[in-house]
Amino acid sequence: MNKIARIVIFLSVLALFSGALAAQTATPTPPTGNEQIKTFEVRLPVTVLLKKELVSGLLPSDFQILEDGVPQEITSFTTDKKNPPVFVGVLMDTSPSTAGKLAFSKEAAKNFLYTVLQLRKDKAAFMTFDHQINLLTDFTDKTDVLDKAVDGVKKTGSQTALYDAVWQFADEKLRNVPGRRVIVLITDGDDTFSRADLNDAIDIAQRTETTIFGISTKAGFLGSVPGVEAGTVKDKGDKFLTELCEQTGGEAFFTGDMIALERAFKKISEELKSQYILTYRPANQNYDGRTRKIEVRFTDKEKADKYKIRTKTSYRAIKDSLK
Repeated sequence: MNKIARIVIFLSVLALFSGALAAQTATPTPPTGNEQIKTFEVRLPVTVLLKKELVSGLLPSDFQILEDGVPQEITSFTTDKKNPPVFVGVLMDTSPSTAGKLAFSKEAAKNFLYTVLQLRKDKAAFMTFDHQINLLTDFTDKTDVLDKAVDGVKKTGSQTALYDAVWQFADEKLRNVPGRRVIVLITDGDDTFSRADLNDAIDIAQRTETTIFGISTKAGFLGSVPGVEAGTVKDKGDKFLTELCEQTGGEAFFTGDMIALERAFKKISEELKSQYILTYRPANQNYDGRTRKIEVRFTDKEKADKYKIRTKTSYRAIKDSLK
């Protein structure tokens, strides 16, 4: 073998060795524009109250957000003037115990829909639940379409699948709407039929950033509304309804007469129109599956002593698909 051939072989072996070494020590390829790591944000509809009166006119500097005790930076803040539209689902219980007051619940649902919808901005959908879950009309801003859907409810079912109804509506209808997500439950009883449980319903609502308001028609004075009997509230079902609402930043109302019910619906409507929307990007961006505690408080002690804040108080850090 001549000298030139030996040099060629040596260089070839050297090149192979260098390539193998580089492969062992290579650094990862930087992500391209399409592979950039996405950050997630948490959006909080916040209600501020002075006793029972809604408080407006506050600024981003008035609020502080803590996640698991760690202060977070507010990345977005809107008020009633620039808040995104409301997408509200009215879910009405049509289980056997509602038979005597179906007309009452239907009238209440229609009145609420008239009150809550801001023309050319907000949209509503209407669903009933018993042993079956029926979406009677999808999101629309046309009150005549909603009226027709509500009027079309003529009979009751055999059970109460409340948690399944919340799960299905939040997951299928609210997940990707471009606005604030709200469920209003009109019900008088415990869940008797769902595969989902209370924690499942809270979890899907928090994951889809849905606020739940509950209207219980169980209470009332004898004879005030057909089918509503006098009695105590706050039984197990009422406590679960309260927890479902509070854990999502909403509120439960217990009433059985039309006047009190209309007041409750009016309060919900006014609250939705006066919320502050605070958004923050968690400093901990890991999808670790843990439940993280949220606290929204005032930066000023005088305001903290004077006003009350209501919003959701936790969420679970799991990857989900939201617009």
